[in-house]
Amino acid sequence: MPVPFLPATPDADPRPQPPEEPGPNECCGSGCPLCVLDLYNDELQRYRAAFAAWRLRHPDATP
Repeated sequence: MPVPFLPATPDADPRPQPPEEPGPNECCGSGCPLCVLDLYNDELQRYRAAFAAWRLRHPDATP
C-alpha cells in the first residue's frame, strides 16, 4: 500500500471545506440539464471524498 503524501506543515494541506448549499429559491424546478441541486450533489460527493482522504492524512484532527 503506498504511503500517503504528508506535507511539511499542516497549512500546506488545509482541511477541505464543504460546498455552499444552494438557497431555497435557486432551483427553478423546470428540469434544467445542469440543475443547481445536481451540481451541489456532485460537489458534495467530491468534498466527502476529499475530506475522507484528508482525515486519513490527519487522524488526530477533530471531526
